[in-house]
Amino acid sequence: MNASGAPRVRRTFFAAPVWLSALAAVVLLIVAWSSWRGATTTTFIVLRHAEKQLGTIDDPPLSTEGEARALRLAALLGGSNPLGRVTAIYASDTRRSEQTAVPLATQLGLPLQRYPARDIEGLVAGVLKSHPGGVVVIVGHSNTVPMIVGEASRGRFQPPRMADDDFGTIYVVTAPRWANEALLTLHY
Repeated sequence: MNASGAPRVRRTFFAAPVWLSALAAVVLLIVAWSSWRGATTTTFIVLRHAEKQLGTIDDPPLSTEGEARALRLAALLGGSNPLGRVTAIYASDTRRSEQTAVPLATQLGLPLQRYPARDIEGLVAGVLKSHPGGVVVIVGHSNTVPMIVGEASRGRFQPPRMADDDFGTIYVVTAPRWANEALLTLHY
């Protein structure tokens, strides 16, 4: 009641449908943004180091043939096309892997990131976390390249161990977040 004694009339404004529609639109925008952000495909380009010098030292450098192959790799992957340009380069912590990757890293102006040759799960998890949607080159060894491909493809592909004289095989694994992985095998 008010001061005059007359009952007070309340006007009810039914804004619930308007507020619910606005809330639904905001939720829909958040879901769409999250889906778009999460729908990334990371590309792994996995290869063995180039030919190494034969000898008795534990960590041999590249041979002359290996140095030439490393330069061919840089020519193959070192293009300046921004749509598919390599975004990161990883090499195992051996001299031959690093020397294989250095010409490509130099040509693209990217830092060479080293990883422990035996930590395949950590490597792939780190790449997926640090480079979602990127194109990442990983230089490994005849016994680790198949494991890296298997881990990057979530077990979908497991190539056989590489032959001792196979230095020219490249595996390209596309790993979308919400779909099946794909594998392409190339030779250079």
